[in-house]
Amino acid sequence: MDPVQTTTPMQNDCETESSSIWSWWPSWRPTSMSLLKTTESKILTCIQNDLWARFVTLPNQDRIWTLTVTKKAVRKPVERAPKTPLVMVHGFGGGVGLWIRNLDTLSRSRPVYAFDLLGFGRSSRPSFPSDAAKAEEQFVDSIEQWRASVGLENMILLGHSLGGYLATSYAIQYPSRVSHLILVDPWGFPERPETQTQSQEGQSQETEVVKRRPLPHWVKAIAAVVSLFNPLAVIRAAGPWGPGLVNRFRPDFKRKFEDVFDDDTMTQYIYHCNAQSPSGEVGFRAMSESLGWAKRPMLQRVHLLPPSVPLTMLYGAQSWVDSSSGDKVVQIRSQAHTKVLLINEASHHVYADQPEEFNRVVKNICNSVN
Repeated sequence: MDPVQTTTPMQNDCETESSSIWSWWPSWRPTSMSLLKTTESKILTCIQNDLWARFVTLPNQDRIWTLTVTKKAVRKPVERAPKTPLVMVHGFGGGVGLWIRNLDTLSRSRPVYAFDLLGFGRSSRPSFPSDAAKAEEQFVDSIEQWRASVGLENMILLGHSLGGYLATSYAIQYPSRVSHLILVDPWGFPERPETQTQSQEGQSQETEVVKRRPLPHWVKAIAAVVSLFNPLAVIRAAGPWGPGLVNRFRPDFKRKFEDVFDDDTMTQYIYHCNAQSPSGEVGFRAMSESLGWAKRPMLQRVHLLPPSVPLTMLYGAQSWVDSSSGDKVVQIRSQAHTKVLLINEASHHVYADQPEEFNRVVKNICNSVN
């Protein structure tokens, strides 16, 4: 594998920590941007194709940590029309390292880009407004500035969870840049159901109640603190017990990647991504209500997505995210290409639970573009 390249010196990775109110806790929290970089580097060594990792600087000087993965060059390349690149956007509390089981396979036929959302992972961690619409706008603006800075004319845009919500918002605002929108277990689509009252007794509630699988314990734990603190404050407040807390509440991450790492590499990565200075989670808190409902549900706006933008929604059959929202999107976009697919034996992290099937489905969607 080619050496990982960066556009700026690595010592600048810690710039966002120094001005934070959390910077006086270095000995209390066993984390740093350097430790995040080290853990991520271990993950990225698994990539067999050509990798270019660097910071992309936006016009406002925020930096977006970006991976570009391409098929290894052959000796005599055949002249072909360039394929539309696939851009992958992670979910809440994630980072580029979570795509490790997908990047090689998906980059065999076209360039694949993955980046840490503004305020997450190794990207810059600016302040976010407390207004839901303005916080969403800051995320979406950063994606468009990133696209322009990288020089992509159009892309197949894939977003998971929070990344799916933001990818949809982006596609509504910049439809000419999106050749196909792929949403993987997207967050923030359904409206929060109203509390049933006595006046509703005797009426059928089957179409009114949002049916979801029981929320995992880690989701409930996060929801318990969202209304009072930033969602990931408990990880930082746990100090030296933080890594153990992640292992306790997210043991599934170790299992999902156990065929790649036989140690705590992935849970350490999740810890270091989320124990840094709060930023993106502040934006998420502004956009969300208790128990994970969006203040501005995407079902209320998805009709604004032009029919010219094909849409595919992938759900894990065992996910706590309700797939019926996808069926509603199909009804709303009845005149447009819209599909909903369920991936069996997959929960919320579809790409890690069933990577082979996920990669196959995404490759087929990409091949339908060119």
